Amino acid sequence: MYQAHETAVIDPGCKIGDGTRIWHFTHIMTGAVVGNNCNIGQNVVVSPEVILGNNVKIQNNVSVYTGVICEDDVFLGPSCVFTNILNPRSAISRKGEYLRTHVRKGASIGANATILCGHTIGEYALIGAGSVVTKEVLPYALVIGNPAKQVGWVSEAGYRLIFNEENLAICPETGEQYQLKDNTIIKLT
Repeated sequence: MYQAHETAVIDPGCKIGDGTRIWHFTHIMTGAVVGNNCNIGQNVVVSPEVILGNNVKIQNNVSVYTGVICEDDVFLGPSCVFTNILNPRSAISRKGEYLRTHVRKGASIGANATILCGHTIGEYALIGAGSVVTKEVLPYALVIGNPAKQVGWVSEAGYRLIFNEENLAICPETGEQYQLKDNTIIKLT
């Protein structure tokens, strides 16, 4: 069973998992799928056919448009936004042209970031606040700016990884070890 504030609008035909909490003035639209133990903040829109995995956290004022898939443990910061059409026009209906945006497990998107449609954000990637993502983001990548550029790597706990001469790094919070090989992060422990 899920909990929803009395001002939330939950359209018929949604699937909402157990333990999910939906806050003030949020709209979950027909055909949306929301996993277990999600927390969906105030004034959020979850459009038709959006898929949210388990333990997804969406902060206030976020619009998650049709075409977006968020896997388990994704964090969407306040007022971040997704697009689903590259060339929108008011007078031209392009509803059949929505592009998919896939946010992989454990990724975090910072406050006020904009994610242009048609790209994948890799597992545990961290998108800095205010960034504009215009292309694919690698797993564990740290990206910032407009347009967003990769400036480093992060651990699953979200800490910047500093690699030694053997291309090994340790997360300062968890002690987990990571290796950088061929522009790919491998978690060793």
